[in-house]
Amino acid sequence: MEDARSVDTDATGEDPLHDLTEDQLYHLVEETIRANEVLAAETNMFEKFLNRVEPRDTGTGSLASTPGLGSRDDKGYNRKRSKSKSNNLDKSMKLNAEQKCDIAQREIEELREDIERMKEESEKVLDTYKAIMEEADMRLSEMKKESYEFERDIVKGSVNHRTNKVIAEKCMRYFEDKLRARDTLIEKLRLKNSTLKVQKKKLMLQLKQKEEMGEVLHEVDFNQLKIENQQYLEKIDERNQDLLRLKLMAGNTLQVLNSYKFFSSKVLNNNNLKILNRNSPWFKLLAPKNIFQERAKAEQINKRLRKQLANFKVPDVMEYVAEKASLYDIQKKVKSWERKVDIAEMALRTHRKTWNQMQLSGPMGSATNWPTA
Repeated sequence: MEDARSVDTDATGEDPLHDLTEDQLYHLVEETIRANEVLAAETNMFEKFLNRVEPRDTGTGSLASTPGLGSRDDKGYNRKRSKSKSNNLDKSMKLNAEQKCDIAQREIEELREDIERMKEESEKVLDTYKAIMEEADMRLSEMKKESYEFERDIVKGSVNHRTNKVIAEKCMRYFEDKLRARDTLIEKLRLKNSTLKVQKKKLMLQLKQKEEMGEVLHEVDFNQLKIENQQYLEKIDERNQDLLRLKLMAGNTLQVLNSYKFFSSKVLNNNNLKILNRNSPWFKLLAPKNIFQERAKAEQINKRLRKQLANFKVPDVMEYVAEKASLYDIQKKVKSWERKVDIAEMALRTHRKTWNQMQLSGPMGSATNWPTA
C-alpha cells in the first residue's frame, strides 16, 4: 500500500522517466542494480561490524538506534515529512567515505584473522588425520605381520603330522610369548612417556624463565633474522661468483704457464744441443780462433762479476735514507735552476727583441751598420 501511494504521488507530478528512451532506461536500471548491490554489500558489512562491536545489542534495538536503520513505522512517519527535511536527515544519517574505509579495513583485518585461524584449525585437523592414518597403517602392518607369524608358527608349524591337529602346548606358548612381548612394549612406552613428560616440564620451565627475563623471540626478531639471513645469502652468492671467476683466471694462467713451460723446455733443449755441439771435438776443430778468445774474455768477465758480487755489501738503512733525501734536495735544486734558466732565456729573448728594435730605429737608419746579437 505504501508503495502504491508513493507511485501515485509520483505520478501526479512530472515524471522525468517519460522522456527517456528504452536504451537509456535499460542503462539506468543496470546502474540502479549495481548501486543497490554496492549498498547491500555495505549494509552487510555494517551489520557484521555492529554484531562484532556490540554483540549484546544486535537485536532490533541496536538497528533501531543506529542512524539510517529504523522501523517501518519510522519510515511511514518519515514519508509524511517534507522532502527537504528527509533529504537533510538522510545526508546526516549516511556514513562518510572515511568511516566506510575504516569499517572496511577493520572487516578486512577480521577476515584475515579468521582465515589464519581457520588455516591453523585445518592444519591441526589435518595433522590429527595424518597421525590417525599413520597409526592405522602401522596397526595394519602389525596385524599382517602377526597373522603371517601365526599362520607360519601355529597353523602350519605346530600341526601334528599323525593326527593333523594343532598342538595345544605350542599354541599356548605362542600366545604367552606374544603377551610377554606386548607387556615389555607397554613398559618401554610407559618409560618413554615418563621421560618425555620430564623433558616437557623442563622445557616449560625454561620457556617460563625466558619469558620472565624477556628473552623470548618475537616476530620482529624473526624478521630481523630473515633479513640477516638474506644478506648473508647474497654475500655467499657474491663470494661464489668471485670464486668461480678466480677459478677461471687460475685455469687460464695455468694454460699460459704450461705453454711457457713447453716453450722454455724447447729452448733449453735447443741450447743444450748447441752446448753439446760446441763441446764436441768436431766443433773445436771447425770453429775459428776468435770464438775461443771470446770464450776466454767471457770467462774473465764472469769471474770479475762473481768477485764483485761476493764483495757486494748493502749500505745501511740510514745511509740510504740520507742519500735519498740528498737526491730529493738535488732534484728540487735542479728544478729551481731549470726554472731560473727558463726565466733568464725569456729575459734574453725580450732584450734581444728590444735591441733589434733599437738598432732598426737608430740614427744610422739601417740595421747593417750595427752588429747583431
